Amino acid sequence: MSSQLIGFICVAGMLGMIALRMPIALGMAIAGFIGFGWIVAFDPAISILESGAFETISNYDFSPIPMFIFMGVLASKARMSAELFHGAKTLFGAWRGGMALAAVTSCGIFSAISGSSLATAASMSKVALPEMKKNGYADSLATGTLAAGGTLGIMIPPSIALLLYGLLTEQSVGDMFIAGIIPGFMGLLLYMAAIAITVKIFPHLATPGEATTLRQKLSGLKGLIPFGGIFALIIGGIYGGIFTPTEAASVGAFGALIIALYRGMNWKDFVDAVAETLVVSTMIFFMVIGAEIFSVFLSVSQVSNSLVNTVTALELSPFMILLCILALYIVLGMVMDSIAMLLLTVPIVYPLAMAAGFDPIWFGIVTVITVELGLITPPIGMNVFVINSVAKDVRITSIFKGVIPFVLSDIVRLALIIGFPVLALGLL
Repeated sequence: MSSQLIGFICVAGMLGMIALRMPIALGMAIAGFIGFGWIVAFDPAISILESGAFETISNYDFSPIPMFIFMGVLASKARMSAELFHGAKTLFGAWRGGMALAAVTSCGIFSAISGSSLATAASMSKVALPEMKKNGYADSLATGTLAAGGTLGIMIPPSIALLLYGLLTEQSVGDMFIAGIIPGFMGLLLYMAAIAITVKIFPHLATPGEATTLRQKLSGLKGLIPFGGIFALIIGGIYGGIFTPTEAASVGAFGALIIALYRGMNWKDFVDAVAETLVVSTMIFFMVIGAEIFSVFLSVSQVSNSLVNTVTALELSPFMILLCILALYIVLGMVMDSIAMLLLTVPIVYPLAMAAGFDPIWFGIVTVITVELGLITPPIGMNVFVINSVAKDVRITSIFKGVIPFVLSDIVRLALIIGFPVLALGLL
C-alpha cells in the first residue's frame, strides 16, 4: 500500500474520530501516530510522541500564547468590558442604534486585548445585552451585533489565530500582526456601517440613545485610553522593532495586570485569572502538540504533495483554488473552533496555496477572515451559540437573522482584500 493511500486513510479516520466527538487534539495525535507508525515504524512513532510534546512545550516561539490569554482574562476579571461599553456609549449620543454601535466598537477594542472571538463575545454580551434590551432594541439586532462583534477578536492584533498561522507556516508573527491591522479595523468600520444601514432601513429595530454633551463624550473617552495604550504599546513596539512578539506579549500582560490592580482586582480574581489562563493555554498547547504530530505524519505520507499534484493536473486557476479553500473554511467554521480549524487544516492547504503562487502573509489574512466569517454563518456558527448561552430567552433563529448584515459586510471585506492585496500587505 502506498504512503499516499495510507495518508488519506488516516486523515479520513481522524475526521471520523472528530465526528464522533473525540477531542480534536487527540484525534490529530492518534491519526499522526498510527499513520507514521504504519508508513515508517512504530518505534520512531513513539519517539515522535515524546519529542513532539517536549519540543512544543519548550519552544520559545509559543510563549506569547499564555501571555496574550492572560492579558485578555485580566481585562475580563477587572470588569474592563463594562467601563469600555459605557465609555463607547457616550460617543454615539442620541444616534439611533447608538448602543449597537457602542457594542460593536467595544467588541473591536476589547478584542485587541483578549485576542479571542469567543471570549470577546461572552464578555461583552454580559455587559451590553441587558442594556440594549432594556432600551427597546430588537433581540435580533442586539444579539446579532454581539455575535458578529465577537469575531473581531480573531483578526485585530494581537491575535492568537494570526500567531498560530505564523508559527505553523514559519512566517514572521510580527508581520502577521502588522498585516492584520487594516483588515481588522476594516471589519470594525464595515460592521458599524452595517448597523447604520440596518437601522436606517428598519428603524423599529433600535431606539435613539440619550444625548450627550461634549464634556460627557470626552469623559467617556477615558474608559478607552487603557485599551488604546496597551494596543499601541504592543503594535508600536513590534512595528518599531523595539519588541519581539514574545516580549510584546509579556509587556502587554504586565500592562493589563497594572490596570487591573489599579481598578481594584483582588487576590481571588488574580488567582482565578491565572487558573483560567492555565486551563485555556493547556487546551491550546494540547492542540498544537496534536498538530505537530499530525504534520510529521503528513510530511512522510506525502498527502499534501499528492493534493498539489492532483490540483495541478486539474489545471484550475489560482482563483478557483482559493475559492475551494475558502469554501472549506466556511463549512468548517460552522462546526469547529477557529484555533482547532487552523491547526487541523493549515498543514494541508498551505502547500496548495503556495503552489498556486499566493503570498503567504496575504493568504493567512484571507484565511483568518474566512474562519471569522464561519463563526457566524448558519446553521452552526460558534459565536451565535455563545451569545445564545447568555441570552437564553432569545431564539437561535433570531440571532442568525441578526447576523445577516454582518455576514454580508464580511463578504464585502473579503472581496476587497482578495481584489486589493495591498490592504493586507501595505503596512509591511
